[in-house]
Amino acid sequence: MSNSPPQRRPEPTDVRLDGRDPYLRVLCVNVFVRDQDRSLRFYLDQLGFNLVVDENYESGGRWLAVAPPDGNTVLALIAPKRKSEEYKLIGRSKHTVLVTENVAAKFDEWGKRGVRFHHPPQTTLWGGIFTRFDDLDGNCFSLVGRDDFVREIEAQRRAAAEKLEAERRVVQELEIAKQVQARLFPQTLPQLRTLEYAGICIQAREVGGDYYDFLNLGRDRLGFVIGDTSGKGIGAALLMANLQANLRSQSAIALEHPQQFFAIGQSTFYENTTDSSYATLVFAEYDDASMRMRYANCGHYPALLFRKNHTLERLDSTSTVLGLFPAWDCALSESQLCPGDTLAFYTDGVTDTFNHAGDDFGEQRLIEAIWKYRELSLQSMLDAIVNEIRRFSPREQHDDITMIVAKGREG
Repeated sequence: MSNSPPQRRPEPTDVRLDGRDPYLRVLCVNVFVRDQDRSLRFYLDQLGFNLVVDENYESGGRWLAVAPPDGNTVLALIAPKRKSEEYKLIGRSKHTVLVTENVAAKFDEWGKRGVRFHHPPQTTLWGGIFTRFDDLDGNCFSLVGRDDFVREIEAQRRAAAEKLEAERRVVQELEIAKQVQARLFPQTLPQLRTLEYAGICIQAREVGGDYYDFLNLGRDRLGFVIGDTSGKGIGAALLMANLQANLRSQSAIALEHPQQFFAIGQSTFYENTTDSSYATLVFAEYDDASMRMRYANCGHYPALLFRKNHTLERLDSTSTVLGLFPAWDCALSESQLCPGDTLAFYTDGVTDTFNHAGDDFGEQRLIEAIWKYRELSLQSMLDAIVNEIRRFSPREQHDDITMIVAKGREG
C-alpha cells in the first residue's frame, strides 16, 4: 500500500481567498504498524484519538487514519506487506511530538489506560515539561507541555484560523448582500399593450452600483429607470440601494409632477451621501395609450432609439448628475415611439468594456449589435449583446453590465 493518502480524499481549499498565500498545513504523519485493527484500538481507546477515515480498496489496500481531538494533524496507520522495505520501518517512528495543556494529567490518564511511558514528566532546560511513550509496535511519541515556544506557535495558529474565519464570514456576507441586492431589481414586469420590454444587470463583483427599475405609475403609465452610482463594490451598492429607495418612495408623484419627483430624489440623495458621491440616471415615463415618452437624462449615456425605418436617434442628457450639487434643476424632453421602434438604455459597463489591445467596445459596436439582433425576442437580444461584449473582452469583467431594451408592438 502507498505511504501517501489517496488523491480522491477530500481536501481543504488550497488557495487563500486573497489568492496570494497558498494554503499549507501538515496533513498526516505515517506510522507503520503490524496490525491496523489492534493499533486503531490503542489510538482510539487509550489515547482518545478520533477515527478520521477507514476505507478499503479493491486492490486490497486500506486507508486508515486517526487524529487527536483538535484534528489538525492526521496519523495514517499503515500496515506494510511482510518482506517489504516499509515493513522494516515498523516501530522506528521516534520523532512525533504531541502537545497538551497538562502533561502530568495526561500521564496519569493514559497510564491508567495501559500506555507505556519511558519516564514520569520531566522539566526541560528551557522550562518545558515532557515525557515519552510507545504505541503497541514501539513507535515512540513525545508528549510536551505548552511552554512559551509552543504557546507562540499556537497563538499564530489561532490568529491564522481567526483570519480564515473572518475571510469566510466576509464571503458569506457578500453572498447575502448579493442575494438582497438581486431582490432590489424588478421582480415583475407590468404588462403594456403597445410596448414590450426587458432588462438585465450582470455585476462585476458580488454587489455593484448599477441600477435599473420598472415603476408602475398607474393610468397605463410605466417608468423606466437606469442608473449608475459612483464607486464599486459595497459602497456603490449602498448608494444604489439609497437611490432606489428614494425613487420608489416618490414614484407616486412622478406622473403629475415629474420635476418635483426629481427634485425630491436629488435632494434626498445629496443629503444622504458624501461630498464625492453621485449617480447618473435616466428616468423615462411611457404612456401606453399614446406611445409618447417623457424623459430626463441626468448626466447618463444617451439612450438609443432605433426607428423602424433604420434611422437612429439619441436621447441626450437634459441635466447634470444627481448628488454633487445642492442647487439642481431638471429639464424634461419628449419622444414619440412607433410600432417596430427599438429603444435601448445602457450603463458604461457596456460601452467602456475594453479588450487586450486597450480598445473599448464603444457605442458603435453596441449600435451594430442592436441592429443585428433586433428581430430576436428582447431577452434573447440582451443575452446576445452580452455575449458579444464577452467575446470582445474575454478578460475579467471590471464593471457592471446593465441594459434595458424596449420595442413598440406591431399589429
